[in-house]
Amino acid sequence: MSKDSFLSELAPQTVDYVVGAVKSIVGAAPFAGSLLVEIAGAVIPNQRMDRIAKFAADLEVRLTRIEQDFVVSQLHDEHFTDLMEEALRQASRSLSDDRRAQIANVLVSSLSSGDITYLDSKHLLRISGELNDIEIIRLGRFVFDEFGTGETYWEKHAPVLEPVAATFESSQGEIDRETLQESYDKHLQQLGLVSDGRLTRLGQLLCRELGIPIDESS
Repeated sequence: MSKDSFLSELAPQTVDYVVGAVKSIVGAAPFAGSLLVEIAGAVIPNQRMDRIAKFAADLEVRLTRIEQDFVVSQLHDEHFTDLMEEALRQASRSLSDDRRAQIANVLVSSLSSGDITYLDSKHLLRISGELNDIEIIRLGRFVFDEFGTGETYWEKHAPVLEPVAATFESSQGEIDRETLQESYDKHLQQLGLVSDGRLTRLGQLLCRELGIPIDESS
């Protein structure tokens, strides 16, 4: 089932904010929902459950690339269920489809990577959880600057990425926007994702796990 068809099936359902609604909505995803529903009640009571439904749709599409029996077997690994709980918490707070897709990407990547453990993936997910949507978009800017790729990404996020260079004649609004851009980039540096205007190895790894394209073919 595609993401669009899955969401269209959810449309007639009433979005509720209680755990019972979580289970009925998330359970509508044939496979991803069954994985999420058991821990949803303990993790996201009284949250906006439409976000979780959209997250389940993203997860459902991505899990089709992985053998389902293997995924089910991982539910016996407490490190995997702990990672899933963290993913659910972040998805319930996310405000954008892009962010939910990135969270789902980290979760699915943890299942298909032989080198990165579930603890590693949770560490990366928690780092991304310290970034707001603008900061994650601006992290992708360094991919563009360093690798000279990602034109589509740049065009999509131009309002956030276009640098502001305030002067003495600039309006207060321009000065404020420049100040905020500098603050966002400083936070990326503080988290060890960027150094001297370039992505660190940690920054490159986080971009890959979130699905931010290092090149146009990814």
